[in-house]
Amino acid sequence: MPALQRVFYFYKMKEDLLHFIWKFKKYPINGLVTTSGEVINVVSTGIHNHLSGPDFFNAQLELNQQLWAGNVEIHIKSSDWYAHNHQEDSNYDNVILHVVWEDDLSVFRKDGSQIPTLALKEYIPLKILDTYQNLFDARNYKFINCENEFIKVDEFIKDNWMDRLFVERLEQKTVIINKLLEETNNNWEHVLFLMLLKTFGSKINGETFMEIGKSIDFSIIRKLYNKTLEMESLLFGQANLLNGADEGDKYFNDLKKEYAYLKHKYNLNSVFKSPEFFRLRPSNFPTIRIAQLSAIYVKNNNLFHLLIEKDEPNVSGVLNAEISEYWEDHFNFDKTSKKSKKRVTDSFLDLLMINTIIPLKFAFQRYKGSVDNDALLKLMTDIKKEENNLISKFGKLGVTVKSAKDSQTYLQLYNNYCSKDKCLDCAIGASLMNIKV
Repeated sequence: MPALQRVFYFYKMKEDLLHFIWKFKKYPINGLVTTSGEVINVVSTGIHNHLSGPDFFNAQLELNQQLWAGNVEIHIKSSDWYAHNHQEDSNYDNVILHVVWEDDLSVFRKDGSQIPTLALKEYIPLKILDTYQNLFDARNYKFINCENEFIKVDEFIKDNWMDRLFVERLEQKTVIINKLLEETNNNWEHVLFLMLLKTFGSKINGETFMEIGKSIDFSIIRKLYNKTLEMESLLFGQANLLNGADEGDKYFNDLKKEYAYLKHKYNLNSVFKSPEFFRLRPSNFPTIRIAQLSAIYVKNNNLFHLLIEKDEPNVSGVLNAEISEYWEDHFNFDKTSKKSKKRVTDSFLDLLMINTIIPLKFAFQRYKGSVDNDALLKLMTDIKKEENNLISKFGKLGVTVKSAKDSQTYLQLYNNYCSKDKCLDCAIGASLMNIKV
């Protein structure tokens, strides 16, 4: 490679590309030599480490025909070893090879021995660098880095990656569920209650609704089974929606009186922040959502069994509970409106399946040690796709999004890979870089 080009790519080089090159052996198998003249034969590149510590664990190398086993660290420049203070970290004592783009400084172990260094810029074909450069060239894309090549990727690679992304998305949601389990002493019913609250609160009020749930001992919810006034008063009161005086609204006053009793009886403290009404359609007002969730828990006292433990839950039958008569002609207290039933819509039931029920099923099955991925895939496939700006943009690339399984995986792809330029961690991006050397 001409010197000018090497200088150019030095400034453009990133560690993720060096990781990719090392991991997938995008360098000549024969003829590798360290900067001190040792002949290298890569037996095993090792296990890619995405956490703290050396970049690759348990690599195996032959240096001048002597077998070494240990770790590999990768940097743009050799001097980065000292810039990152690896010489002070015992986690790096077992590094047997320092892989860099440019060797600008000799690196030594604590015992004074020099760490062998492989400078990759002497071995990497220009074609790989050009492909990488084009992938990240801002002039070539508007939405995602590979939008010009996306539709051309082999369908087998794409389909397998999408299945993996679906599971990855569930695993990501499991992290939240596990945290809630810790907070509730492994009370799955309580966790379901909190997850339902979060979904009923939507993006605007989700966190506030969950805080409402955390402010209530779940045993109280169980005690209010089949008691509409008490359940509503508890949730509205904890949400700070029963403040002030309203002598003209009997139901409001009844709720307020009941909440005062419950607050004293159970020593309750309401949440600090009240739910937002701004920018919400009346059907999504926190008053309506709380009334709907109240109706669900008034009607059922074993929701976890009905929704999570059962293989094929009757979600519509369980969650589409009829709310109290007051809300048929109200969206808010003391403000009458045109009479309507205000049942949970089919589209909202789909959201509950996507964001609460299926993730909880996955987490619970994993907890029991037996995950039925095929059944979960079928459940998600039976749900209509989500409609949003990101899904529309993927559609413009020629992508066919048929169900919620598809829309969820494309959201995972964009949020965790495309938007973070993690193309080389993505099977699609890696396939575009699959150049033989």
